[in-house]
Amino acid sequence: MTSIEKITFACNSPDRLATFWERALERDRVPLPAEPPDETDDPDYVLLAAPDDRSPPLLFKRLSKGSTEDIPIHLDLATEDRAATVERLEELGASAVETKRERFADRTEEWTVMEDPEGNGFCVCDRAPR
Repeated sequence: MTSIEKITFACNSPDRLATFWERALERDRVPLPAEPPDETDDPDYVLLAAPDDRSPPLLFKRLSKGSTEDIPIHLDLATEDRAATVERLEELGASAVETKRERFADRTEEWTVMEDPEGNGFCVCDRAPR
């Protein structure tokens, strides 16, 4: 069986970007082995724990990154109140790009495309009924 090990974000400032996602998803940081000191206090890696055994951890790694067209992987976040969640994420530093709507069989889905503080795309959608 194949599963997601972790989701890695290439970023300029791992600490800054991890702080956004730490607050947005209410996750905890995982202590990593000490890195050799550099000119900044910003670590090269930050890992956020998975809240349960079904969710992958998030790794923020200092790397130069290509365009979003080159790496078409993003997160879809599910929520009970999309508008309130979008507003909260904007307060944390994200930007709403657009809201889309698409019909699938007998239902219509709507989601908001957003970017985190470093321009990585993600979507916020309404939680599907169970």
